[in-house]
Amino acid sequence: MARKMNQHIHFLTLIIAIVIGFVLTRSATGQYLIGVGSYDMTGPAAGVNMMGYANLEQNTAGIHFRLRARTFIVAESPQGARFAFVNLDAGMASQLVTIKVIEKLKSRFGNLYTEENVAISGIHTHAGPGGYLQYLIYSITSLGFVQQSFDAIVNAIEQSIVQAHNNIKPGSILINKGDVENAGINRSPSAYLLNPAEERARYPTNVDKEMTLLKFVDEASRKSVGAFSWYATHGTSMSRDNKLISGDNKGAASRFFEDWFTSKNRTSSTTISKSSATTDIGKLIKKAQRIKATGGTSCGRKTSQGFKVRKNDGSLFVGAFCQSNVGDVTPNVLGAFCIDSGKPCDFNHSSCHGNDLLCIGRGPGYPDEILSTKIIGERQFQKAVDLFTSATEKLSGKIDYRHVYINFTNIEVELDGNNKVRTCPAALGPGFAAGTTDGPGVFGFQQGDTEINELWKKLRDVLKKPSQYQEDCQKPKAVLLSSGEMFEPYAWAPAVLPIQILRLGKLIILSVPGEFTTMAGRRLREAVKETLIANGNGEFDHETRIVLAGLTNTYSQYIATFEEYKHQRYEAASTLYGPHTLSAYIQEFGKLAKSMAKGEQIPKGPSPPDLYSVQLSLLLEPFGDSPPPGKKFGDIKKDINQPKSRGSFTKGDKASATFWSANPRYDLLTEGTFAVVEMLKGKRWIPVYDDDDFSLFFKWKLDNTSLHSLATIEWEVPKEARPGVYRLRHFGSSKKTKDTPNEYYTGASSAFTVS
Repeated sequence: MARKMNQHIHFLTLIIAIVIGFVLTRSATGQYLIGVGSYDMTGPAAGVNMMGYANLEQNTAGIHFRLRARTFIVAESPQGARFAFVNLDAGMASQLVTIKVIEKLKSRFGNLYTEENVAISGIHTHAGPGGYLQYLIYSITSLGFVQQSFDAIVNAIEQSIVQAHNNIKPGSILINKGDVENAGINRSPSAYLLNPAEERARYPTNVDKEMTLLKFVDEASRKSVGAFSWYATHGTSMSRDNKLISGDNKGAASRFFEDWFTSKNRTSSTTISKSSATTDIGKLIKKAQRIKATGGTSCGRKTSQGFKVRKNDGSLFVGAFCQSNVGDVTPNVLGAFCIDSGKPCDFNHSSCHGNDLLCIGRGPGYPDEILSTKIIGERQFQKAVDLFTSATEKLSGKIDYRHVYINFTNIEVELDGNNKVRTCPAALGPGFAAGTTDGPGVFGFQQGDTEINELWKKLRDVLKKPSQYQEDCQKPKAVLLSSGEMFEPYAWAPAVLPIQILRLGKLIILSVPGEFTTMAGRRLREAVKETLIANGNGEFDHETRIVLAGLTNTYSQYIATFEEYKHQRYEAASTLYGPHTLSAYIQEFGKLAKSMAKGEQIPKGPSPPDLYSVQLSLLLEPFGDSPPPGKKFGDIKKDINQPKSRGSFTKGDKASATFWSANPRYDLLTEGTFAVVEMLKGKRWIPVYDDDDFSLFFKWKLDNTSLHSLATIEWEVPKEARPGVYRLRHFGSSKKTKDTPNEYYTGASSAFTVS
């Protein structure tokens, strides 16, 4: 009996050894378990203040294209180490969002996905709905917490992770890198020049041009399932006056990349000769003239999902463009100019005759911000395609992660020579109020200000007079708002921050909860690499890749270098925890890197607060809509603007129609669409563009005379549009009162032709 037991034990030991060997071999040869997912997180498209510019008048009024949460999951084996990385088409991550997402994942998966191995990173678009962060200073312009914004983001993150988890399969990950040209310049070059000359001499430019891309390949089919890239440029191609929800240039790059990969090519393979073109188009025009607007009709809650061009069944290719050390990088690459004179702005302060409001950056499509967004998106997309198609280097090796919470308001930092300094409670300086060349702030302030006039001091002191300790600690920053000392009605600024390192073989991802400037990011990356090499027993070397994932897991504004901090431009004035903030990050990330290199664990640290129960919301909910007497929702108010001279639309023309509608906040139509372009094929209308497309715009407003809601659909005919008969369709949802059930409707315009 004992002999048989020993035989069984030896057999089981052999099986375990084989399995372990198989897992290790797979990891060593570049095969992991991989999964990707994507989900709609567009949020409320009417009357909600946008997060980014802090402009009280910038409230959502439609959709440029939809926002998404995109996720990749990598694992060594079904039971082995894994992590999930989520890229959000949002301004930034939110501590409260992270807390609630982790709670939902725990209830669904147990301890498989936790705060330790989940990273949630924002692309930094300034054109998404706000009101989803828990600290008061970030929700003032949104009139407090916006439950609908918050729920849309939390749900999308959860669903994208679930989708990626369900898609997990054996696969390989290839890595490639290359420079993106002319997609970002430094918006605070005078501050960058304060960094040591010998340090600056090591880099060819004052911004990081490098894009790092991961390509995920299904082992069984040998087909690619996704790509995630990191590159630094601000999401400010869309201006502070824009009111359409948009993923800005990185969201645009994702849309272009995903459409390119899935070959959603709508160009016609049929050519029309000159002799027959007029006759054929003439027939199309006559056919279109017979097709009138449908009028509003009832439909189901999910009807619009059936009209989506890209139906999310979990099989779509996922292409994500992630943010990096973006702090001082603008996509407005033509430079900043005075709007009164057309001359370049003051170099040191980015103002015009002392007025910060007159200095505005120009994108490559100036004065067309949509065109600028497209161009900067295309430049990132084109480089990603180049890296994607030429990628050959496989990642292999260990998957690992480290995560810790740190109270950043009082960290003792040891500088060179045993000189010890401390970080400070959060505070903002007057340069913060000046804004940037991407979005100027308040009149009377300039970037670089280190003094505050007496009037502003008195107004500041009404809110909270900074302590003497705070004023001394933050120097040379003058404290305009001591947000770290303000706790009524709840905390104004974060104190406890998460930092995180994710390892995928020789790729290291640094999850940082803010916007590092170019040089600050370089210093952090180099310090972490040196620590890994020094403590890794040969496991890490100079070929180890370090990428910085900005605006991840929570948000704490900017991180400038010590030298840049002295200048107190916008980035330095927004560096919350004082002049030694970057040194604190380098020190604490060093501890994380050392623990990872040595295979040691590190204490979790103090948990951040969950302020969900104390959030205030002053934004009114829509209280019920009705169309004008004799009209139905979905009826046409203004039909297609038929071309007068040609009788047919051509490339670059804009077709539009306006419908009687209801507030789009009644139902976000998640994974659906408010707007569709349909093409007549035989006797059937086929959806060919929707509100996920760059060429289609859904615009909402209240009619000034009747106070009824209007939805305008505009379609800028793209070059790949096929000749044929088209029409515009609108979907929406209404309520008679805020307590009655939703009623869903649709309506279509008259037909028109494209030649």
